[in-house]
Amino acid sequence: MLHFDWSYFIYVGPFMLLSLWASWQVKRAFSKWDQVPNSSGYSGADIARKILDSQGLFNVKVERVAGQLTDHYDPGSKTLRLSDATHDSRSVAAAGVAAHEAGHAIQDQVKYPMLAFRSAIVPLAGFGSTASWIIITAGFLMMSFLKSTFGYYIAVGGVALFAVVVLFQLVTVPVEIDASNRAKKVLQGMAITQTGSGTGVNEVLNAAAWTYVAAAGTAIATLLYYAIQLAGFRSRD
Repeated sequence: MLHFDWSYFIYVGPFMLLSLWASWQVKRAFSKWDQVPNSSGYSGADIARKILDSQGLFNVKVERVAGQLTDHYDPGSKTLRLSDATHDSRSVAAAGVAAHEAGHAIQDQVKYPMLAFRSAIVPLAGFGSTASWIIITAGFLMMSFLKSTFGYYIAVGGVALFAVVVLFQLVTVPVEIDASNRAKKVLQGMAITQTGSGTGVNEVLNAAAWTYVAAAGTAIATLLYYAIQLAGFRSRD
């Protein structure tokens, strides 16, 4: 913790590479299919609205949100927010992103348990993503410089908090994949999936899925690294 540790990359390095590859795949797929008009001629906002209405989700609002790929569904306010690149675009990529977010609204409607669980741990995971690093570092510093046993327990607390972040990442994988599968199923009955559009939607959504897998893998590997570091400190003591 007090010097550059190359062993960190033994655990996390492969998933960092996977993350870079997944990010490149998303950008490549989105860039490719963002240039191809979807066969329905609908904008991303239109497609989201039509999917929601087809499932009886008339109470879910569709709004614009600033940023790029900031699209998300807010189960608290029952609002589906689409970024500028998705909201007005009539491309295949926009159709895939809009449908995916509508898939989250469908999950909320049917009370998909993994979505509810993820939503419940969002506050703690958000806090843990920042605070855990500070707590872990403070604990290791206390063990190294002060030879304090109390520092060990502080570090353990930080690792436990980071474990919540790992849990969030793990739960996110099936939640996102399920949302995409629901979106694809609904789109099968719409004109959007005709004339090659379905292939483009699949490519965009499958590329996005790999980013969640890579994030979960990175989180697990990081947790393992810290656990091994803690065990090493404990054995030396």
